Amino acid sequence: MVLIIAEAGENHCGDMDMAHELIEVAARARADYVKFQLYDASKVAESDPEKEWFQKVQLSDEQFFDLVAYARKQGIQPLGTPWDVEKAELIFRAGIPDMKVASFHVVDLELLRFVNGRARRVFLSTGMSSIEEIETAVDALEQVPELYVLHCVSEYPLPPERVNLRVMGALKQRFGRQAKIGYSDHTISIIAAVAAVANGAEVIEKHITLDKTLPGTDHIFSADPDELVELVKQIRMVETLLGSSEKHLTPTEAENQIFMRTRFRHGRPIPIGE
Repeated sequence: MVLIIAEAGENHCGDMDMAHELIEVAARARADYVKFQLYDASKVAESDPEKEWFQKVQLSDEQFFDLVAYARKQGIQPLGTPWDVEKAELIFRAGIPDMKVASFHVVDLELLRFVNGRARRVFLSTGMSSIEEIETAVDALEQVPELYVLHCVSEYPLPPERVNLRVMGALKQRFGRQAKIGYSDHTISIIAAVAAVANGAEVIEKHITLDKTLPGTDHIFSADPDELVELVKQIRMVETLLGSSEKHLTPTEAENQIFMRTRFRHGRPIPIGE
């Protein structure tokens, strides 16, 4: 079954009530994970124009533990994206065996080596990365039992003409023996994520929001509560439609075979090869 990560990220706007509500939204939609980002805003450069925003939305250790407990109470798996080794350690201390590694950490070998051998499942986004950089990162995560490499384009929002879902095939060809392939979506609709599943994605990540008009850069390309429900519904439908690669007759086909092959031969079956 395709895994679905509902990325709450920073869309709680620093408000714990909103963070709890985002968890509820993800759980009601039946996503598999709800994810938050973990960082220390004091490490953000003073010259960064978003430093004040990072200070507003950063989660304390206690707040993260609260969200983890609330997610579990709601019946959904919590997930975190660490910006450094200290935050990765925090995720493990929260009893979370799985981890998301952001695109800009593909080249952070210190973080990757810390996660390697500790995490059960790692989701590695690959925006802004070359195939060679991804290869180095995958090698650094060789002891992870379940590794997922996610096609990602780091544009916010991402226009349809630059989604390039065929890259997933190249990733599968290159890393298919070491990892499963997925897609992290930054488009303003859900169609790219659904199409990615039809193209073989085994995990989908989509940002979520309570309201697309809220302050912050991520809301515009995030799925609102209704869109998330529809996304999960359509992904599950695509899985049903894909079925298996085995060619066989359905019971109804077997009945129709007799009727359809004889109807124009006066009741005489058509011999094979005739």
